Amino acid sequence: MLLTLLGSSALIALPAVAEPKFEQMEALKGKDYGKVRTKYPDYVLTDSGLQYKDLRDGSGDAVSNGSHVTVDWDGYTLGYYGRPFEARNKSKGGAFVGDSKDFLRFTVGDHSVIPAFEEAMVGMRVGGVRRLIVPQELGYPGQPPDFTKQGPTPGNFSGRRALDFVLKNQGLIDKTLLFDIELMRVN
Repeated sequence: MLLTLLGSSALIALPAVAEPKFEQMEALKGKDYGKVRTKYPDYVLTDSGLQYKDLRDGSGDAVSNGSHVTVDWDGYTLGYYGRPFEARNKSKGGAFVGDSKDFLRFTVGDHSVIPAFEEAMVGMRVGGVRRLIVPQELGYPGQPPDFTKQGPTPGNFSGRRALDFVLKNQGLIDKTLLFDIELMRVN
């Protein structure tokens, strides 16, 4: 873009401003406005749009594609009041039976978990804790998104209900999710 200074014939070239990336919201589909995607300055932003931050560095074996991993995880509806739908090794909400949940076990690269988990696991070391900010396109698959098709899946009714409400809502709900994952074991 060129700008003529007041009464001067000098022209100044201004840098082009990047178009803001909007969160996907069904009610605003095709519009040129919406909720601008947040970039958190202390997080690593990958080419896919995943943002992550290591809360604790691990010291054990590193994860690579094809590794069998065991993780503990928390999940929050970051784009909808930050409500937890799964809490670390504890039942929350309406789960009245039991006081712990099973760890999540999967093979990196087998597509049994959401793409954000696959991407975030590579390079982690046992004992490490990583916080993920997951945009809708790296979260649960489908239109509307369905958490029953890929893991991780909330372990109790309240968590499933809260996550289902956010993912299937066709209104103005931001479907950005936040996960804390702790790598327990690599096989």
